[in-house]
Parts: sequence; structure tokens; C-alpha cells
Amino acid sequence: MRIEPDSPRLRFGYLFVSLGRAWRRVVDLHLAEAGLSDATWAPLVNLARHGDGISQTELAARLGLDGSSLVRLIDLLAERGFVERQIDPADRRARRLLLTAAGRAEVERILTELGRIETELLSDVDEAEIGRMLDAMERIKARTEAMLDREKTK
Repeated sequence: MRIEPDSPRLRFGYLFVSLGRAWRRVVDLHLAEAGLSDATWAPLVNLARHGDGISQTELAARLGLDGSSLVRLIDLLAERGFVERQIDPADRRARRLLLTAAGRAEVERILTELGRIETELLSDVDEAEIGRMLDAMERIKARTEAMLDREKTK
């Protein structure tokens, strides 16, 4: 199916990608001003959101990183005292990641800053609109994941 150049669907895809990049730049810029880098905030927030004890492999997948990049990142976070590695009792080769007390405090600082940034970014969008957008984005995300899964099986 061909999409016309002025089609809302074509505009949607372009705007969605463009907005995602711009949003990320704004967030990274403001967090950098608060002394936080993408390398520190994204994995810590993911660990807090998905619970202590996820594997390094699972965190790498959530962040879209390869395993070796994540290992270096976890080394940095462990050196700063934010994360601990524990051997997975079910698979002694695997490592589970846990937030330390300092890591949880850092997550609170990050979430406070993210809240401030997102409040400004969404200041003229009401809660009902946000809810509708979230519903639509969840459906789109599920569709993209299904399409990617199909590609893996080819």
C-alpha cells in the first residue's frame, strides 16, 4: 500500500521518530545539567521500575545495548556504589543486578528531575490526552514487537 506524501500516517511516523529524538535530547540535556548522564540514569531507572534482581542480559535488552557495553556500564555503576551484582542461584554463570541504598537514592533524584522535565514538556496536554496517547503507543509498540519477532523467525 502506497502512502501519499501528505498522509497523516506518514506524518505520524516522521513526527513520532522526530519527537522521540527531541524528547531524548531535552531529557539528556536537563539531566546532564543536574550531573546525570544517560549512562547512569537509564539503567538505574530500569532497575527500579522492573525490580531488583533482573539479569544483566534482561537489562541489556531493555536498554537496547549489547552485553559487553552493559558490562562496562554496570562496572561504572558498581564503582559508584549504585548497583551490586549477585550470582543467580538458578544459573551460577548469570548475574542478577540489585540497587544499593545509594542507587535507590540516586533513582529518587533522577525521578524528581525527570518529573520536573516531563511536567514542562507536557504542560499543555491534559491527562485524558496523555492516557489516549499511551493507549495508542502501547498498541503500536505491541505491533512493532510482533513484526520484529516475525523477522527473527525468517
